[in-house]
Amino acid sequence: MDSIVVSCDKELSKISRDIYGHFSEHLGRCIYGGFWVGKNSEIPNINGYRKDVVEAFREIKIPNLRWPGGCFADEYHWRDGIGAYETRKKMINTHWGGVVEDNSFGTHEFFGLCETLGCKPYVNGNVGSGTVQEMSEWVEYITFAGESPMSRLRQQNGRKEPWKLDMFGVGNESWGCGGNMKPEYYVDLYRRYQTYVRQYGADKIFKIACGPNAGDFNWTEVLMREAAGLMDGLSLHYYSVEPDWVTRPTATGFDEHGWYNMISKAGWMETLVRRHDEIMTKYDPEKRVALVVDEWGTWHKVEDGTNPGFLYQQNTIRDAIVAGLTLNIFNNHADRVRVANIAQAVNVLQSPVLTEGSKMIKTPTWYVFHMYKPHMDASLLATRVATNQIGPDDARIDAVSASASCKDGKYTVTFTNAELGGSKQMSISLAGLAGKIKGADARILTSSGMTLCNTFDAPETITERPLETQILDSEIRMTVPAMSVVSVEIKV
Repeated sequence: MDSIVVSCDKELSKISRDIYGHFSEHLGRCIYGGFWVGKNSEIPNINGYRKDVVEAFREIKIPNLRWPGGCFADEYHWRDGIGAYETRKKMINTHWGGVVEDNSFGTHEFFGLCETLGCKPYVNGNVGSGTVQEMSEWVEYITFAGESPMSRLRQQNGRKEPWKLDMFGVGNESWGCGGNMKPEYYVDLYRRYQTYVRQYGADKIFKIACGPNAGDFNWTEVLMREAAGLMDGLSLHYYSVEPDWVTRPTATGFDEHGWYNMISKAGWMETLVRRHDEIMTKYDPEKRVALVVDEWGTWHKVEDGTNPGFLYQQNTIRDAIVAGLTLNIFNNHADRVRVANIAQAVNVLQSPVLTEGSKMIKTPTWYVFHMYKPHMDASLLATRVATNQIGPDDARIDAVSASASCKDGKYTVTFTNAELGGSKQMSISLAGLAGKIKGADARILTSSGMTLCNTFDAPETITERPLETQILDSEIRMTVPAMSVVSVEIKV
């Protein structure tokens, strides 16, 4: 029997709800046809925002949304996306598909979307091809309430009151598509640019420096050594990708080795977080600076017949397990990881939601976010997992990953079971709750086949459902099928 032991009598760090954030880039059909259809669309909408997509993200209580990129951020000039639609500048989206970007979705539309979703805005500024003045004036346009050229311009465009800007990223992937910079060069730019991300009024802007690409530990060393005191967060980007970038299979075209290999790669997030945290702690022992994992998820070959620059992929139970495993890692490192954004929200990479014309479906990944909601702003509890190792020699992984938290008198345990065959007898021991458990509500997400997915013709092939449990004093037992993600809420 596999077991999870939860120390319920010792609360650790708070799990920031912002770990459960999402990412919306001007890429493929994430914005256009995803979040935004326009006010005159026949597709039901709320002031131009697609109603079914908005409702889906409201249901998982989306805490924050990152925009406009991604690589697009460092070729985006915000003045092109304000004012009357007919006067907005058209451009070529050189990073993603070479399509025309008409800038009909800009600053006003993004902040309106965040207000409609009820989430924090996370804006990424242009360092790669933008100026300090451009970035400074954008922040002023968004947040300044007094009399100035930028506040007057905002009012001329229909918005009198400023918006609250919760998070601002100074550049994106400056080591790559954002300028191919060395860390020593970028850190000087960061120090300069962030100076002009002014705080107007009482609302603090959480400043995020461009951090490393996956295991580039030297980048973290340089940024923390030279600028830790000038940042609130340092970003980290890591995708789980098949080894061969060119011939890798689609999201539904993998074999048994591909199953274990992808989940093993997702598990490397644990090592990345630990090692970057160690470097950050050298310069920030109080852990004031957050590790912001604002791009993560699976990256498969695009679906056949789609634009390769649109990064449209399907979503199976394997992706759900990657999501559950990754969120467990973030929860367990809540003292350092306080913001994260899965890539991306709609129709791009590991999306919780897919659309096609007037149809919308929730992917297995959406259900993981739905099941993990109780962790938001809860107190982390220490867990110990006893399980077996599975997979081939080059992709060995623990069969079970887990995290636990408590909030408002309820305890939540989430875990993933990556076994491909058979069922597991699982035991959750809740140390400190002997004789106090009144009930347990367990939900499971599983699939009858590893490559199955929700489609527009069969949208509920993979959905969460109740799971039967047995309570034995301070222990909860259950039988868990292969390929599953489980959430258990315990009442005391």
